[in-house]
Amino acid sequence: MNLKKQFKRLFFLSVCLFCTDISAQSDSTWQQRPGINISGFTDIFYVYDFNQPQGTNRQDFLFNHNRHNEFNVNLAFVKFVVDHSKYRANFALQTGTYANDNYIAEPGLLKNIFEANIGISLNKSNNLWLDVGVLPSHIGFESAVSIDNLTLTRSLLAENSPYFLTGAKLTYNPNKKWEIALLLLNGWQRIQRLEGNSHLSFGTQLTYNANDEITLNWSTFFGTDDPDITRRLRYFNNLYGQFELSDRWQLIAGFDIGAQQSSKGSSDYDLWLSPVLITQYSINQNWKTAVRAEYYRDQTGVIIPTSTPNGFQTTGVSFNLDYVPHQNIICRLEGRWLNSKDPIFETSGTNTHNNFIIGSSIAIRFSEQIGKH
Repeated sequence: MNLKKQFKRLFFLSVCLFCTDISAQSDSTWQQRPGINISGFTDIFYVYDFNQPQGTNRQDFLFNHNRHNEFNVNLAFVKFVVDHSKYRANFALQTGTYANDNYIAEPGLLKNIFEANIGISLNKSNNLWLDVGVLPSHIGFESAVSIDNLTLTRSLLAENSPYFLTGAKLTYNPNKKWEIALLLLNGWQRIQRLEGNSHLSFGTQLTYNANDEITLNWSTFFGTDDPDITRRLRYFNNLYGQFELSDRWQLIAGFDIGAQQSSKGSSDYDLWLSPVLITQYSINQNWKTAVRAEYYRDQTGVIIPTSTPNGFQTTGVSFNLDYVPHQNIICRLEGRWLNSKDPIFETSGTNTHNNFIIGSSIAIRFSEQIGKH
């Protein structure tokens, strides 16, 4: 708890120190008109699961493209952006199976909030920002917007770490190569704080852009996802590197590792980890392929409970073929095979160790500037 108090003090002290600079900024700068942008995104998909599960929902540990033998909307949203040198704002409303599955813990209309945040510059050079609200997660290299990812489906690593977080984020860019962020959060992928939990959680991010070809990132989360009566502390690290190997080849290497107390106040911890490797090859301007290899181990069911002897220990391989007729349109086909140590995959009869799917998607986005500085 001392660490939490120190982090909270550091966060608020940083804000207070730099906020004193705001009053000295030029009034004329603040009075400049902001840019206003409206954008949208839609991802329509069809997946066939060769295990033929009894229901339409495929796997409890997947939150994207997670329906069997039906056409559906994975994610569709409309987003409004306010862009100014001294302040910014993002607001997006969403629908789709991703929103239904991944926001199941949120009440009412909160399920439909994809983003809702406001940011303000805290110094004259505009390299220190405070953003508050519902924010994209600082964890991981894959987002809910499939068109931005190298593969159609998300890695096990991405599906089982936060896509969004709610709280305050202090971001500092000392130069073009480095970005440092501190976060004060409502919890592990939550908009509304868990009932009975009176404590905030924390996060950090350190990003190094060596050049246009290499990006290295280390993100952390520490806090709890339990009510006070059963509070178990959770410590989580996400590391990844993105590499532009050539004009045609891209490579991403990622690794997650987390630890959570076995019980409140315990000195014993349950561990989970996940490495992933993704490579993409651009055949030409319109066609791309990608291959992914991954592994996820959560023997005690901290993140993915299975009620089986060996817990969740799963290896996966996938292959993608993408057709990109325009930079804002992508047609994708993916084959994905998962193999688990225990029989955890549902079939029309008994569970099995293996799961193979063929997934397809057409995704499109648009963006229109409706206001200028």
